[in-house]
Amino acid sequence: MSTVKIAVIYYSATGTNYQMALEAEKAAKEMGADVRLRRVNELAPPEAIESNPQWKSHVESTKHVPVATLADLEWADGIVFSVPTRFGNMAAQMKQFLDTAGPLWAQGKLTNKVVTAMSSAANPHGGQEATILSLYTTMYHWGAIVVTPGYTDEKIYAAGGNPYGTSATAGGSVSPEVLAAVRHQTARLVDITRRLQLVSSVS
Repeated sequence: MSTVKIAVIYYSATGTNYQMALEAEKAAKEMGADVRLRRVNELAPPEAIESNPQWKSHVESTKHVPVATLADLEWADGIVFSVPTRFGNMAAQMKQFLDTAGPLWAQGKLTNKVVTAMSSAANPHGGQEATILSLYTTMYHWGAIVVTPGYTDEKIYAAGGNPYGTSATAGGSVSPEVLAAVRHQTARLVDITRRLQLVSSVS
């Protein structure tokens, strides 16, 4: 079984997408992948973070997680993105990171990356699907291979039935049903990445 390199890249203000990213990291490692867990830089001003105790606590408790760099994108065979919604779009922190990837894109180094995405919002219909699709639009420009969970397992239905990517309702602990869907989505990404790697090695 070939080893694939998976980057789990997330932004999280109060911890929901961090929990999902940790579950994705665990699932990918259990499948034998070489995994990098990375957070994107926080862009919000300190006074905004200070005004929200949960946000402040999360920022302080995750300082140990390495910050995502372009080198992580270039290194990875497959990428799991996890990002909260902001008015139906990905959070600015993730968008800013992706916007710096122009040099890699221009060199063709993002072509055929295998990618999938997850999201969260304050309520069950708070724009998670639109947020995931906004991220996938960038991936289409990369020439990446987008792998969605679709309706490939009952876990997707139990978690809310989003075929674009696992969706969570923010606030508190992520439900076991959502974490199970994260694991399935990540396993699917690793499996397809590995299959494509094998095809490439014999072509």
